[in-house]
Amino acid sequence: MCASISILTHLRDMTTEQTRTVELPERIVDRVGDRLPRTEFDDEAEYITYVMEEVLYRVEQETEDDDFEAVDEDEVKDRLKSLGYLDE
Repeated sequence: MCASISILTHLRDMTTEQTRTVELPERIVDRVGDRLPRTEFDDEAEYITYVMEEVLYRVEQETEDDDFEAVDEDEVKDRLKSLGYLDE
């Protein structure tokens, strides 16, 4: 079962930003709700937004210097087939 929750972008300057609704498994929203009393956040959406921003920031920092090269999906499939990982 999923729960819909409006995710607010973390408000560093306390201005209102546009929001979007995303669906999250209820178990995740429940876990966040259980942690709320031990945080400075007022609701699940605020806390989830903060966590997402932190995770994205770290991922972006780790991959900032990566040289990303687009790969042709057919080439990858052909290579995986030749190695026996995919059926013909």
